[in-house]
Amino acid sequence: MQRLHLTHATIISLKEFENEALLAVKKDRTAGEYCWTCTSSTLWYCIHTYSLDHCTYIDADLLFFSDPKVLTDEMGENSVLITEHRYSPEHDQSALSGIYCVQFITFKNTAEGLAVLDWWRKACLEWCYHRFEDGKFGDQKYLDDWTTRFTGVHVLQHLGGGVAPWNNTQYTFRKKGDEVFVQKDSQVQALVFYHFHDFRYCLNQVFRLTDEQYTLSKEAISLIYKPYAQALAQAETQIKQADQNSMFHEPLYSLSWVQSNLGRQANFLIKGSYKNYYRQTKFY
Repeated sequence: MQRLHLTHATIISLKEFENEALLAVKKDRTAGEYCWTCTSSTLWYCIHTYSLDHCTYIDADLLFFSDPKVLTDEMGENSVLITEHRYSPEHDQSALSGIYCVQFITFKNTAEGLAVLDWWRKACLEWCYHRFEDGKFGDQKYLDDWTTRFTGVHVLQHLGGGVAPWNNTQYTFRKKGDEVFVQKDSQVQALVFYHFHDFRYCLNQVFRLTDEQYTLSKEAISLIYKPYAQALAQAETQIKQADQNSMFHEPLYSLSWVQSNLGRQANFLIKGSYKNYYRQTKFY
């Protein structure tokens, strides 16, 4: 990361960031669970180390299509911004995964904001696992009652923040000039970010755009997923220039779901795609 010389990034090592409380629970959690544990502590660390007036955590699998300032501006005088999953009815997992998604969450350096953040940080240190237990799940179910537990918590209303596989069928997408717009009923707003949940690099130069259970429209694929694949390719080029041996994605995902059925295999061979599986050449 240092060798990339990212102009607008400050790279923080684990040695700088990890404190006794985090190290005490690290051995008891998987790598993924520990990352979730660190979310709130990362925000706490950055606000206090760099004297920030606010700080936003974002998931790694987001791509921004327009300026997110419109989202933080919506907070007004509130101190915390959270985003709903906005599940489509057929994919509603609120009971297990939570009403809200940690994907984009902002805290201001105010008494209200720090009170919520400190409560969340301590809760995650105590329990943060990849299982549903006593109304908890990871770092995410903790958010369910924040609008009643605390003051100063705002739930994002902008359509363009938090579009994802689990809710994309609620919307129509169109492009005007260089901008992508999201429409639901009569409301139209610019797409700010999309959450590319479960996007995978697969064997044989194939992408799995998301889990098989989700349906993606042609417009979503052409206007949202294609730019994402191209942005990943650009990032890959940049990474390889800094370190030719760097791994820039997870281990390649198998094509067993496609290969387990002759009909799927035939469709994929003929069209170069089936369901959410696409040959990478479809995007470049």
